[in-house]
Amino acid sequence: MRERGSALFNTDVVIFAKRTNMVSLAKRTEAFERLGKVMSSVVNDENIDPDVLSVSDQGIRSLSELIENSHHYNGWFISDNVKHMVSSLAESLREDKLETWLQPYREAIDRKKPVNRVGVVMAGNLPLVGFHDFLSVLITGDRIVAKLSADDNKLLPAVAGLLFEIEPGFQDYVEFTDDRLENFDAIIATGSDNTSRYFEYYFGKYPHIIRRNRNGAAVLTGNETESDLEKLSEDIFLYFGLGCRNVSKLFVPENYDFDNLLEVLGRNKKVIESHKYFNNYEYNKAIYLVNRTPHFDSGNLLLTEDLRFASPVSVVYYEYYHDLNSVKEILKENREKIQCVVSGNESLENTVPFGKSQQPELWDYADGVDTVRFLLTI
Repeated sequence: MRERGSALFNTDVVIFAKRTNMVSLAKRTEAFERLGKVMSSVVNDENIDPDVLSVSDQGIRSLSELIENSHHYNGWFISDNVKHMVSSLAESLREDKLETWLQPYREAIDRKKPVNRVGVVMAGNLPLVGFHDFLSVLITGDRIVAKLSADDNKLLPAVAGLLFEIEPGFQDYVEFTDDRLENFDAIIATGSDNTSRYFEYYFGKYPHIIRRNRNGAAVLTGNETESDLEKLSEDIFLYFGLGCRNVSKLFVPENYDFDNLLEVLGRNKKVIESHKYFNNYEYNKAIYLVNRTPHFDSGNLLLTEDLRFASPVSVVYYEYYHDLNSVKEILKENREKIQCVVSGNESLENTVPFGKSQQPELWDYADGVDTVRFLLTI
């Protein structure tokens, strides 16, 4: 499964050449801004002068080839989804967004003296899903020891290789490993509810962030426009619904008419072109039919009434509500299960607009835990 053409993509070894001093926050920020421009140029196939951004044709070509071929290593990582992620990350690395994100921390980062060795256990459900932790650790001046998921162990090393070309000072601060994490000062680990118990056992004595299962929810009123529903479709289907910010639960008013929603959802034919997704859809459909479970079928997605938040691939749960106050109470009681809430009603807590669930800003921290603040208080 693993093809390593050079040490740049070897996830079993430390990635660095000679020891260097970490560059200033200004240069770190500038390096990531330039990295964003490179990433954008790759997905948009822009002809830029590599010398301007201090990257090689080989580095750009390597990332481009990985984007196109990632589905060979992970069947869920189709090129359109990988491109969407790379493009979203590139957009987040714009100068103005980096400035807005870092403004509250600048003094603390400037005062920071010890360089900590931070272990990061990364998930593999989405392409480059661990990039924000990678960015956060390096931007604060710490060293990262990243244990990559076997499902996503090529893209981040390729992106890191471009970062090293832009700013060689990062080379001594990044390590990718397949082995057990050791000799770290703090840990950031992302996994399921089951793995989180193991993380707590092994890493509980260290300063830590341990993330568990979360899901996106959406609150509908029945007054949504066709455009709103099309954007909601994106919140549901992007990355085949595998992300913690994907909508897997709908709250709908009593007597909600599903016809318009089902019609819009059914337009997305691309998801069922994936045999992995289609197999899940066919399996769950068969289970519901055999068990005579009431459900709606849009031809590419199944909707069934259920109080739970985490639904299987190709299924979205829905729950009726009497009034918005009752929804607010449910969301409040289940806040530990919810990553974000998609809605046109801004009075609801933790809401994002339709179509934006998978476009978080740098300051939209996973599980609501401020990663940078954590790193600055180790």
